[in-house]
Amino acid sequence: MSDQLPPPLNPPVRLLMGPGPSEIHPRVLRALAANTVGHLDPYYLALMNDMQGMLRTLFRTQNPMTMAISATGSAGMESTVVNLIEPGDSMIVCVNGVFGERMTDVAGRAGAAVTRVDRPWGEIFEPSHLKEALAKAKPKVVGIVMAETSTGALQPLEEISNIVHDAGALLLVDAVTALGGVPVEVDKLRIDAIYSGSQKCLSCPPGLSPASFSPAAVETILNRKTKVQSWYLDVGMLAKYWGQERVYHHTAPINMTYGLYEALRIILEEGQEPAFARHALNHKALKAGLAAIGIKYASNEAHTLPMLNAVHIPAGVDDMKVRGGLLNRFGIEIGGGLGAYKGKVWRVGLMGHGSRQVNVLSFLAALEQLLAEQAYGFEHGAAIAAANAVYLTHK
Repeated sequence: MSDQLPPPLNPPVRLLMGPGPSEIHPRVLRALAANTVGHLDPYYLALMNDMQGMLRTLFRTQNPMTMAISATGSAGMESTVVNLIEPGDSMIVCVNGVFGERMTDVAGRAGAAVTRVDRPWGEIFEPSHLKEALAKAKPKVVGIVMAETSTGALQPLEEISNIVHDAGALLLVDAVTALGGVPVEVDKLRIDAIYSGSQKCLSCPPGLSPASFSPAAVETILNRKTKVQSWYLDVGMLAKYWGQERVYHHTAPINMTYGLYEALRIILEEGQEPAFARHALNHKALKAGLAAIGIKYASNEAHTLPMLNAVHIPAGVDDMKVRGGLLNRFGIEIGGGLGAYKGKVWRVGLMGHGSRQVNVLSFLAALEQLLAEQAYGFEHGAAIAAANAVYLTHK
């Protein structure tokens, strides 16, 4: 074995405009480097209380059981499912992209009798799409993705929530990409279990999963007949750590908590409505720029996400040459397609701190140059001009 050490840590500077992680705010990076304390230190316990309060504000809920799961957003998905589902329970999962597929897999592993309701990728669910399944399956839980990261589709929830609760079921929502970029109305929409991730519109590194459980969901969890499949993600146990008892459960990621704490402060300092308006404006400018050079969105026109833009790759354009050129020549990362969209779409993120005018214009300028090199026909400068027209109108 060689005595030579690997090279020093020196990650490249990237402009993160993919599906996540997003660009990290400098204040969050500084928070991550703060002095580490113990996970039962009085300072840390007070910090947990304040972070719970900020998460309730962002989730727009009064749920006492609101916390940050000590793992990534995928663990948030698993925690909500395995706590609500016991073996043999009926669960409906709405599938219109990769993350609906993943929820189906997680539910099956938890022992649920899963009923899939499928829609074409890029489309959303209307109440009529669920009525038959609700009548037949009589589910305990219905799971749906609010912001499908693989397709860029934004799912309306109000009418879905009404029919789910009319059927006597609990509503479980994936808000990994939604939280911080669009309103997430947990109490108003009667969402029973919801989870997100720290690395999208919260502009914090991946590693924590904000989650919230309604009183009805908590009652369901506390009245289980069987133990939760996962010891680590057992909300009944986590509640004793995040609640007033502060019973030791696991060693929390202290510095990641610092990062998320500061990220939440940044959003609330800006104000939720201004943050949502900023995401919407930059999305509109990007959309206008892409339309000016003939690039169309993959999701339903009326339901496109403002923070995750999934667009069709133009015919004859080499996907990898464009994404490789963006990364290696311009330092810009965007995402490729997943699942049914693999090789067919680009996914451009404008999330959190990354949703800024300079990023939109930098990306469009670099994209125009790379497309011109592939002899893709468009009016040079049209994308920049169209995006600038949007910004000038909304100045």
